[in-house]
Amino acid sequence: MKIRNLSATLLIGLGAISAFAQTTADTVQRDVNQQTRIENGLKDGSLNTKEAGRLEKEQSQIDHMQAKDLKDGKLSPAERAQLRKAQDKASRDIQADRSNGVKGNPNSASSQRMQADVQRNVNQQTRMEQGVKSGALTNRETGKLERGQARVDRKEARAAQNGHVGKGEQAGIQRAENRQSARIFDKKHNANVKK
Repeated sequence: MKIRNLSATLLIGLGAISAFAQTTADTVQRDVNQQTRIENGLKDGSLNTKEAGRLEKEQSQIDHMQAKDLKDGKLSPAERAQLRKAQDKASRDIQADRSNGVKGNPNSASSQRMQADVQRNVNQQTRMEQGVKSGALTNRETGKLERGQARVDRKEARAAQNGHVGKGEQAGIQRAENRQSARIFDKKHNANVKK
């Protein structure tokens, strides 16, 4: 009986450890998920442009944290825990904003611009995730790319701060996204590979 209880305790403990062991790929996948939820909120009107801007600011802070944490090429257990905590808070904030009763107009020009920009974030983060999983991106390279993604997210947050994204603001965001896209391509296709 004691052996069976000990085995069950060990299995539960190992499950908790594996759930805690968040990898670089896991953190980038969560970025993809969060950006997708923001985009879906804009599309269905459960988020307005201003709310999406606030959420993009939070995503920028998480991307910046990832960049800082991956600078040395690895995530320590403390860094993983801090990232998971920040991503959990962002997840709760997305849910709260999507269900707070404030509605956006998904057909407005401003919302359409923001939707396109957030969709581009999803695409960029997905490309990074694929690079991490395939080994084409090292953790250090991923950190540098997250720094660039933080800049893009910050531009989106500033543009949407007043609840409206204008054509000129979107053009600036698109230039930043184009630079980020080129950096992702370059990092994925250089000679560095994950070991």
